[in-house]
Amino acid sequence: MLEPGIKQIEGLTGLPVIGVVPYTCMNVPSEDSVSIKDKLKNNHAVRIAVVRFSHISNFTDFEPLEHEADVRYVEPGDELGEPDAIILPGTKNTIDDLKELKSMGMDRAILDAAQKGTPVIGICGGYQMLGTAITDSGIEGTGGAVSVSGLGLLDVSTVFGKYEKETKQVEKTVTADNGLLGSIKGEKVKGYEIHMGKTTSSNYVFGDDGCVSMDGLVFGTYLHGLFDNENVRRSFLGYLYKRRGITYNHKKRDDGDGIDELAMFIETHVNMELIHNILEGQ
Repeated sequence: MLEPGIKQIEGLTGLPVIGVVPYTCMNVPSEDSVSIKDKLKNNHAVRIAVVRFSHISNFTDFEPLEHEADVRYVEPGDELGEPDAIILPGTKNTIDDLKELKSMGMDRAILDAAQKGTPVIGICGGYQMLGTAITDSGIEGTGGAVSVSGLGLLDVSTVFGKYEKETKQVEKTVTADNGLLGSIKGEKVKGYEIHMGKTTSSNYVFGDDGCVSMDGLVFGTYLHGLFDNENVRRSFLGYLYKRRGITYNHKKRDDGDGIDELAMFIETHVNMELIHNILEGQ
């Protein structure tokens, strides 16, 4: 149906049309944090509050949880409510977001919830905030060299000594004994790291990564993509459902992010040979 229009465009421009990609519905990660406002509430019994930092990053870490939990993004100045778990996500500016968290009183709300037994998880920058202190030599925040006390929920400390970013894919072994991940101790998890700063820890949660509290209800890690692991979702959500006295009917899902499916879809509808020739200067 579009062929006459395609030929006309090629005739008018003198350029080839490489293809027409039709509209489709596909499960792929959201694009950056602008998609947070598009999130819809659901009626899952378990409620998870993700703190929406001003410099939030990698928020798609938590999209796999949305199929079995009510994931809500909470601004530092909003009411935390009474969630079944709290997650501090990654951030592009740990120091400034931690200061904002404190200025808005969200730190106190998180600590009060943790004291009542609410599980708390920190990913990347959120993990750094859960420690006792973060020391910045002037490369991470906007206020120059500074040392800021963390939430103190984990016995770790972080130093931003130089502008050096860790970027790598990893596979780790679950070493937590109890709590949120106790049911999968010894199993493998995969993820990726992209962070600055060095964190000193002892009671690791995944092999030589992160830290976990003695009761297993608070842990932090540098692993992004953690909840893409089916075993992590099963253990974490299973624990939360059990605490609510609700039967958890876990549905195993494809751990893929839909990118391969998207690539195949594009290849089906565009002239890849022409694209390769253009790239090679032919």
